[in-house]
Amino acid sequence: MTPLRVAVLGGGRSSEHEVSLASAASVRAGLQRAGHEPSAIEVGRDGVWRREGEPLSLTPGLGLEGADVVFPALHGPFGEDGTVQGLLECLDVPYVGAGVLASALCMDKVLFKELMDRAGVPQVDFRSVRVECYRSDERAVLDDLAGLGLPLFVKPARLGSSVGIVRVAEEGSLAQALQTAFIHDPLVIVEAAATGLEVECSVIGNGNPVASEPGEIVLASAESGWYDYGAKYTPGGMELIVPARVAPAVRDRIRQLALEAFLRTGCRGLARVDFFVESDRVLVNELNTMPGFTETSVFGSLFAASGIPYPELLDRLIRLALERHAADRVHRH
Repeated sequence: MTPLRVAVLGGGRSSEHEVSLASAASVRAGLQRAGHEPSAIEVGRDGVWRREGEPLSLTPGLGLEGADVVFPALHGPFGEDGTVQGLLECLDVPYVGAGVLASALCMDKVLFKELMDRAGVPQVDFRSVRVECYRSDERAVLDDLAGLGLPLFVKPARLGSSVGIVRVAEEGSLAQALQTAFIHDPLVIVEAAATGLEVECSVIGNGNPVASEPGEIVLASAESGWYDYGAKYTPGGMELIVPARVAPAVRDRIRQLALEAFLRTGCRGLARVDFFVESDRVLVNELNTMPGFTETSVFGSLFAASGIPYPELLDRLIRLALERHAADRVHRH
């Protein structure tokens, strides 16, 4: 196997900067173990791309620092939302993960849910709220949201890692929760609470993707908590149980819906699809095109439990990127 030169992007302008740096460091270590030659490119909070502390100069069509392939281990806005993917397309360099449209679509929770709804994919009830509409008629918006019941979750529509999310258990807290979410995004999604288990399933592939064993998220705070930023990134904040403790037919349904969501959104390379499972009823929650990527993150852990160790997983992902790039360049534009 010929070693590939892989430029690993980490950092970024979003609030997930530190999480991204941890993902990128883990990816580089895993790629080295897989026999490749990774290099680090850090995207600063100021948006400047740097290698060994020196700003990079990028020229469209000439690739990125001689890399054979790029692994954009970036999370959130300006990294996972199609912006960096567009830049990598202009550089004409293969890169891991979803393309421009799928990245933007899946980053926008409202658009993703509207697409799933049109396809008849089961999910929790939800509403979208734009800040202009809320400010012009606050009472009408609050009355409409009351139809979702309590508790409910208020989320910025285009952030990750549970940043800016508020759980609302009392009607009087809803207005403040909306104001908190609007700090991060002028578009907010409000979701009815789901009962049952939180289950996640990883997917890899291009046109013929495969799904991992589903895993169940168990919080250290048990029934008193929810899967917030602290639970995701505090050691011991959650436990992943693989396979999820559901009936075999339900596990099959989870994997089927994960693949359907992946293909309907036009994803390539990888994704993690999150679910709620209520008895034998499976509800799609959201899809992450570049989930956390440390060796102990859910995405990699699910495939490790499915028989694909972390270095092999990374090797597959960079080869999928090369495969997609070659296939795309066959077509004329």
